[in-house]
Amino acid sequence: MKKNTRNNILIAISYSVILIAGMFLGIKFIKDQGFGVKKSPQLANNSDEKLNEILHIINGNYVDDINTDSLQNLPIDSVLHQLDPHSVYLPPTDAQDMSDNLEGNFEGVGIEYYMLNDTMMVTGVVKDGPAAQAGIKLGDKILSIDTAVVSGRNLPKDQLTGRFKGKAGTGVSVVLLHPGLTQSNRIMVTRGKVNISSIDAAYMINTETGYVRISKFGANTDNDFAAAANNLKAKGMKKLILDLRDNGGGYFTAATGLADQFLPENKLIVYTQGKHEPRTDYFSTGTGAFQNGKLAVLINENTASASEIVAGAIQDLGRGIIVGRRSFGKGLVQEQFAFGDGSALNLTIARYYTPSGRSIQKSYKKGYDAYKHELDERMMDGELTGDRTSFQDSIEKTEGVNPQPTKRFKPAGGIQPDVFVRLDTTGYNKFYSNLVSKKVLSDYVFNVLTNRYSASFVEQNINIFTITDNDFKDFIGFIQRKNVPIDRFQLYNAKTIIQNDLKALLCRYYLGDVGYYKAANQTDNAVRQALANLQ
Repeated sequence: MKKNTRNNILIAISYSVILIAGMFLGIKFIKDQGFGVKKSPQLANNSDEKLNEILHIINGNYVDDINTDSLQNLPIDSVLHQLDPHSVYLPPTDAQDMSDNLEGNFEGVGIEYYMLNDTMMVTGVVKDGPAAQAGIKLGDKILSIDTAVVSGRNLPKDQLTGRFKGKAGTGVSVVLLHPGLTQSNRIMVTRGKVNISSIDAAYMINTETGYVRISKFGANTDNDFAAAANNLKAKGMKKLILDLRDNGGGYFTAATGLADQFLPENKLIVYTQGKHEPRTDYFSTGTGAFQNGKLAVLINENTASASEIVAGAIQDLGRGIIVGRRSFGKGLVQEQFAFGDGSALNLTIARYYTPSGRSIQKSYKKGYDAYKHELDERMMDGELTGDRTSFQDSIEKTEGVNPQPTKRFKPAGGIQPDVFVRLDTTGYNKFYSNLVSKKVLSDYVFNVLTNRYSASFVEQNINIFTITDNDFKDFIGFIQRKNVPIDRFQLYNAKTIIQNDLKALLCRYYLGDVGYYKAANQTDNAVRQALANLQ
């Protein structure tokens, strides 16, 4: 999936430079995997037996016809390359991380950290988690974990990641330094089960409009949403912006469960079908937490899989408006087959279809040739008239609400939004990208802005304060001290973006993900379009 949206760049700044050590999230590759993960009986350990078992599984379960005889002597990865891009083999560690991520819990201590000036700095602590109970606080500097010194040594990432993870009930010894103190102290943290909500942020964006951000579909997403929605309704929510941008999917049942939160009883949400899977329909129950009230769903080119189930149902049933850019286009269902050594096979077993019968799966081919081929086929079938240029203009350049979206041709692959929001790349230049890749913005926030702005100030003034020109001037000096060559033209061209990003990162440090989105959404054009169309 392309990472070219404003939100992606902001997320890249705040997350890509943060090492996850048995903390908030599992690995991010799950966003490119399937949904509908279902553990199967334990299978073979031996590699030859495993390959034979995989071929047997493919032969009996794959979504399409496949000649497994031609795959007999190939390595496992080569076998899967003959299928679709979402059928994958997962080594034991990856399979476990995937399960932990979607189940919404793991065994560890519940902290997030960042390597600042070669020092491990705590940037997040799970509320009521083992680390919080042991006294670890935001801003603490961790000097050693058990017998390993982790600060001041320029350790590679693979020697840091996972040191806090471990079986619940086991202890980990930590030497840390609290902010403002000169004497370090050693504490013992007992690992435990850490539960993480799949709701990244939920807050009132104005007096009657709520905002909910969901980054993945885990085992408890529908229940987490119901709790968040009921809390927002108690604060006066009558309208809702559901943000599914950059949400690459997760559990199939979580997607149908979330869609159910918005629909009256007995509405078709989605149906699945494959060569070995008969058609199965999924209907709403009429017990959802937000069946009434206006709804806008935000999507982009990284919205995929389970997210597209929700967006497709909302669009086809006329329940709300879809705002943003065309989604990724993954309409395949995977089932997970587990092996005795902890590894697993995620195999595509069916396609899913929206209530109107749409398959949103895009071509496995890449690039313009596949796009051209799709349009040529549509023209020959009489579904599309006119020249290709005017059609591309109509779906990629037109802004505003489609007056009759169900009557327009919607190209195969993805959900076409009702309100198209143009991608604004102003200021996203090479110099700005260099600052992001070198972690300069995050370093400035943690080194300077956290000493300049207090948690109480940020919380009380989040809607009105800005990163000042004086802050920006100091930021330029900080860049120079980092020995990063400055392109003055590109720097000032990106000034507004940099100031907005610095504020969002500062708010995330003090207020968590909800603070990050509260700040970022203030300048987010898709959010503005959603608010305007909810009026």
